[in-house]
Amino acid sequence: MKTFELHESGVRSYCRSFPVVFKQARGAELITRDGKSYIDFLAGAGTLNYGHNHPVLKQALLDYIADDGLTHGLDMYSDAKERFLETFNRLILKPRGMDYVMQFTGPTGTNAVEAALKLARKVTGRNNVISFTNGFHGCSIGALAATGNQHHRGAASVALSDVSRMPYANYFGDKVNTIAMMDKLLADPSSGIDKPAAVIVEVVQGEGGLNAASAEWVRKLEKLCRKHEMLLIVDDIQAGCGRTGSFFSFEEMGIKPDIITLSKSLSGFGLPFAMVLLRRELDQWEPGEHNGTFRGNNHAFVTAAAALEHFWQNDEFAQSVRAKGKRIADGMHKIVRRYGPDSLFVKGRGMMIGISCPDGDTAAAICRHAFENGLVIETSGAHSEVVKCLCPLVISEEQIDRAMSILDKAFAAVMSDQTREQAV
Repeated sequence: MKTFELHESGVRSYCRSFPVVFKQARGAELITRDGKSYIDFLAGAGTLNYGHNHPVLKQALLDYIADDGLTHGLDMYSDAKERFLETFNRLILKPRGMDYVMQFTGPTGTNAVEAALKLARKVTGRNNVISFTNGFHGCSIGALAATGNQHHRGAASVALSDVSRMPYANYFGDKVNTIAMMDKLLADPSSGIDKPAAVIVEVVQGEGGLNAASAEWVRKLEKLCRKHEMLLIVDDIQAGCGRTGSFFSFEEMGIKPDIITLSKSLSGFGLPFAMVLLRRELDQWEPGEHNGTFRGNNHAFVTAAAALEHFWQNDEFAQSVRAKGKRIADGMHKIVRRYGPDSLFVKGRGMMIGISCPDGDTAAAICRHAFENGLVIETSGAHSEVVKCLCPLVISEEQIDRAMSILDKAFAAVMSDQTREQAV
């Protein structure tokens, strides 16, 4: 590890949890340069929904490069962009009755969030935005202002303003109506909450600890936005592209967001790619008013279109995600029953799911034990207390079962150690 420690900034993080040098990756497996194979339950923090080096996507990209396809083109027209626009509209938007235009931002999720917030403020003429407890939207300043995580916010060293934080669904438990609370604050001219331009929300909070909002809560939130003339922004950067069992995390909830942000698995191949979907009438940008050198990654256009064609022609892939999600959930519920029915519980939706532990130290110890036995898995949550599964959606049932076995042994070892310590 000397090269990395000598030359790379101390800001690096994931490599500290997984101190090996990876050389290859296929499907749901990572392989070190020593030849050891790990099942990947991290998948680039949700960037590799279709797995590592999917052969269909890889071949499409190789063919494009071999044909001297455009690599970089700012926002100029290209064959690759045209194919993506047509394919996304045909396979994703039209079947869902969604009349949105696509804006290509800088290459990361936080770029998409910045553009969405900027547009909402431009359209409404207001500054304030509502975001939620435990929400995570990125680490650039505007997106960070909407992010709740104290660790990330603390690194900004400047005021993070123009955002009002509200309690997420069930933040105070099932008996507290957080939508009614927000309605009261917004209706009261002396509440101190400036009238917002927009609300930004994750339907399933990824980094925040796999907190999943109910369909009822999300529908009430949409009604609240309409009542108080706020735009509804759904951040689907981690929960989208099939992760919850449908392309968008909110699909079956009956809502129509004003703006949607996508990134992570949008390229399908791990290539940097981010996009904002906006209702047609909200497209009030002047030419070049929001731009970036690396908006519109043509290689990502190619792999994204190939992924859409391969996985989203019908409902078969989404059904497989729901079935695999149930298989993982069943395995996790067994672990909870065996090792901590009073201290552990399962959280999340679809294949965005995990086990909440009593504290972050317990979760970290479980992840370390799992890694030692061939499973790459990380934590999330306010105290890093959730052992979080974000495996590729193409993972096989056999790989799921192997991973669940490794996780079972990790929980057995760590929870039994804790029991012994408490006994002493």
